[in-house]
Amino acid sequence: MKVVQQVSAGGIVYKKISNPYSLVPNPYTWLICRHSQHKGWVFPKGFVGDVNKNESNETAALREVEEEGGVKAKIVSRKPIETHYEFELKGTLFKKTVFLFLMEYLSGDPKNHDWEMSEAKFVTEEEVKKILTYPSDKEAFAKILQGL
Repeated sequence: MKVVQQVSAGGIVYKKISNPYSLVPNPYTWLICRHSQHKGWVFPKGFVGDVNKNESNETAALREVEEEGGVKAKIVSRKPIETHYEFELKGTLFKKTVFLFLMEYLSGDPKNHDWEMSEAKFVTEEEVKKILTYPSDKEAFAKILQGL
């Protein structure tokens, strides 16, 4: 079987809730996206170097957040959460490494996402935990929350 190694980067983007009277213990909402092909709920991420061969993980992550999530963000932590997973497609085994950076929302509207996503939105921590589709994203989110 043919084996292909892939590297992707993306962001776990938070937006501070601006209601000072909120009783929410964690005053953030989080950007998640629904993929237009496999319909899974994911964090925005994509291939490193598919636009620019010398692209860094950080640059790719920021680009993917803007493309797939419709928003501009800044990287808060230069140390990404690294996840690994594999999948088989048409006789090829894909081994994927993903670097997810914690990011803070700066501007933009998730409704301006690209064609790869059918939907993008900010949701509460509880909603993220409920609707993320893949274990690797759930693990990354848990690690981010531990670090807050």
